[in-house]
Amino acid sequence: MGGSPVSEVPGSEQRLIAGRYRLLSSLGQGGMGIVWRARDEVLGREVAVKEVRAPAALDSPEVARLYARLEREAWAAARISHRNVVTVYDVATEDGRPWIVMELVRGLALSDVLDAEGPMVPQRVARIGAEVLAALRAAHDAGVLHRDVKPANVLLANDGRVVLTDFGIATVAGSQTLTMTGEVVGSPEFLAPERALGRTPGPASDLWSLGVLLYAAVEGHSPFRQDTPLSTLRAVVDDPLEPPRRAGPLTPVIEGLLRKEPGERLPAEEAEHQLRLVAAGGTVRSPMDRYEAATVPVGPPVLPPTSVLGPASAPAEGAGPPARGGARSRTGAAVLAGVVVLLLVLGLLVYLLVRDNGQASHGTSSGGGSSAPAASHSAQAPGTTGAATPRSSPPGPSPSPSTSGSPSPSPTPEQTVAVNVRVLRGSYRGTCPAPNASAPSMVAMFTVGRAPARVEYRWVTRDGRSSDPDWKTLSFAAGDPRTRQVVHTESPSRSGSNEVHVEVRAPVEVASDAVAYQVTCEEETPTGGASSPGSPTGSSSPSG
Repeated sequence: MGGSPVSEVPGSEQRLIAGRYRLLSSLGQGGMGIVWRARDEVLGREVAVKEVRAPAALDSPEVARLYARLEREAWAAARISHRNVVTVYDVATEDGRPWIVMELVRGLALSDVLDAEGPMVPQRVARIGAEVLAALRAAHDAGVLHRDVKPANVLLANDGRVVLTDFGIATVAGSQTLTMTGEVVGSPEFLAPERALGRTPGPASDLWSLGVLLYAAVEGHSPFRQDTPLSTLRAVVDDPLEPPRRAGPLTPVIEGLLRKEPGERLPAEEAEHQLRLVAAGGTVRSPMDRYEAATVPVGPPVLPPTSVLGPASAPAEGAGPPARGGARSRTGAAVLAGVVVLLLVLGLLVYLLVRDNGQASHGTSSGGGSSAPAASHSAQAPGTTGAATPRSSPPGPSPSPSTSGSPSPSPTPEQTVAVNVRVLRGSYRGTCPAPNASAPSMVAMFTVGRAPARVEYRWVTRDGRSSDPDWKTLSFAAGDPRTRQVVHTESPSRSGSNEVHVEVRAPVEVASDAVAYQVTCEEETPTGGASSPGSPTGSSSPSG
């Protein structure tokens, strides 16, 4: 709709846009205009209307280009039908500029929530990230790149929805580029390296921006922010990622999205799966973790077989490859040796059979020709008398191996236990002791080399004041997965920083790395730091 003059309501500041949308109040203001709460007089519903105001410094061609971009925002967003993408209803033209009419999302921008509440816990950030990624996948399927994914463009609705908005600098596959000369499109600290270098962006560029958003939400700051936009872009291109400290189980997802090369980034489908897993309280493992777990030995090394004629002789150092004639001669010698060994084994078997038959005939014949049961040949300890009793492991020398030719069973591999601890909630501020729902918590991932297994472990703090110091047992039944996780909560009754790690005493002795946590008691307990009877003191809960 367009062409209608802006109507003024007598006696009020309300304006009627295109004869249909009455502006009621301002919802927010930015460098390029104002978003209004308005009422659609035709359908009788409230909507959001984005008014565009071109900067005064722009000349007429640049203003026209800016307005064309905003029209394309509406067209791009209208192509996407998804619950996590703001719905565009209409584009009204007034005074030669577009007014974009959208659904009214009641809630707050993620940037406002972060400013008010500070960094979020990994599980909440993972849920928000999964919803934003679902919106991006829908946009990419429609051929649309967002190009400005940041907390200010993510709305947290009162009804629980997470909505991605502001496709104002979006690009549509096959359309002409409408950026202004010399303009940096998008926020520099959320810009992907390939875009900072002037390369053609793709869906992976939006995934990078999402990775920066996750990092900023969980850490409280973006990883590449510098004093100036130019130095920020240089850091995006050149500086390595500073490892996140508060991300906990979200760390592998962030690191997978923030790889400099677009082709090496975590695929969108896998990233969304991992985000939803973390949001549900689970954990994911980075590719390096999976590699290390695959290379951990679970038993003694397997040595090469030894020839029955003796150990194989090693080739002389520096010797060249054997001649073809030598290879044939060695092959013939090996065949001859095998025949000789086979004949020796057959002869030995014949001898043993004849000997056993002779001993059996002497042992079964008695006076009068009556038959008697054969005597038992069970080994007894020296000095003992009476009938032999079965024993699982009799003292003295072990019996000689069987000569029946059946191979002896392979030895059972040694047991191994690996423990990896990550922080779920690293800090607490409030009355002490902290309730379990908000106290610092960690998750330990136990991986055994084989099942069944019983792992005895305990949580140990740096100052020796663990909330749960007793030894515990974690059982792995035969056929169960070899990895289990245990969630642990520390509820100290005094302020301070501390560290906690896991010690294992059986079936092997190992210890995990320590993770840090911080507690700030705003109201100390009246007993001088001791917990009152019945107060929560921490717990550990295993899960599959």
